[in-house]
Formats: sequence, C-alpha cells, structure tokens
Amino acid sequence: MRAISEGLRKEVKPYNIRSTILSPGAVDTELPASTKEEGMTQAMQAFYERNAIPADSFARCALFAISQPEEVDINEILFRPTRQEF
Repeated sequence: MRAISEGLRKEVKPYNIRSTILSPGAVDTELPASTKEEGMTQAMQAFYERNAIPADSFARCALFAISQPEEVDINEILFRPTRQEF
C-alpha cells in the first residue's frame, strides 16, 4: 500500500491533491463478524471486545488529515488502541 500511495502522491502532486494512508489497529466494526473460519471467529471477537476503539476514533484521524492547510500533506497515520499489545 505504501508504494502505491507514494506513486499516487507523486502523480497527483502537480494538481495539489493529497493522499493519506490511515493504518488503524482494532476498530469497533463488523470485521470480527465477517470471519467464517472455525475457531477464528471467537478469538477475533474476544480480541476486539478487549481492545477495539470506537469507530469515531478512525473518523477523527481522517478528519485531522483532511483538515490540514493546503500546504500540509499528511502522508501516513498509524494508530492503535492504547491497550492493544501488537
């Protein structure tokens, strides 16, 4: 993703278009429910119940990136729940 995003950033730079990679840790979404592999569903749900941060945390990061002045380009944001170990 980084290489694609960096290529895109360079390509659209003349048009003053910005691109940002948002890399969240566990966010409270429907992702755990989409897992169908036996044994993984319970483990993933338990992990998310212990660690997931609200989806609005992701929204605030996105808002931060897009609300910067025109001369600022936020290239990447990596964020995780404080209690998430990995």
